[in-house]
Amino acid sequence: MDGEIDPRFVEAWREWLAALATDADSALAAAHVYEQLEAAGRDAWLDALAIDGDALAVPKVALYAPLLSVEMDPVRRARIEEVLAREIGLSPSTRGKVRALRGLLPRGERVAVLVTPVYLEFVKVLLCRYAPDRGFSWVRDDPMSHVRDAPADGATVDGVRVETTPLKVIVEELARAILAARRAGDTLPPALSGYASLFDVEPDGGETAS
Repeated sequence: MDGEIDPRFVEAWREWLAALATDADSALAAAHVYEQLEAAGRDAWLDALAIDGDALAVPKVALYAPLLSVEMDPVRRARIEEVLAREIGLSPSTRGKVRALRGLLPRGERVAVLVTPVYLEFVKVLLCRYAPDRGFSWVRDDPMSHVRDAPADGATVDGVRVETTPLKVIVEELARAILAARRAGDTLPPALSGYASLFDVEPDGGETAS
């Protein structure tokens, strides 16, 4: 990475990499910038990480996981996954326990929040308002947020207080809402597709194995 490059650029690059461990915006920016690069640029990025990563007091997962989220090339994905497997001893797809919260509204509506660990202190957050027998009013998906910024027990979401609720209860209600929306001919929010494995029914149709 160093070569004849201005040392000030190298220092700025390394400071930015260090921020990936604690700043969700930096992690999202890294994924976005990497996604826009051509193949040669992505290879150069990975080459630079191989050199500079060891010089940083930053977990390798913080440097590589944002890139894995947008990399589709099997060779580069294998390269990233090899580093992650070597450094953390786990598959990069390993997930922790999903935290579920729910608030109740009049007329049978609910507001639900699913907080899913991604890596380090980062989580992805699904928020939705729905009626189990009528479908969804809205669904929002935050693909990467710091855990401190995610809704917690007692937080207010869309004007409703949400409280810790067994995941099974919310999953069953969301599955019913998906079926209700499908029967009504409604288009299901794309954000739900990332959580299809949780449901008894898949957002794009059909049932999963129970």
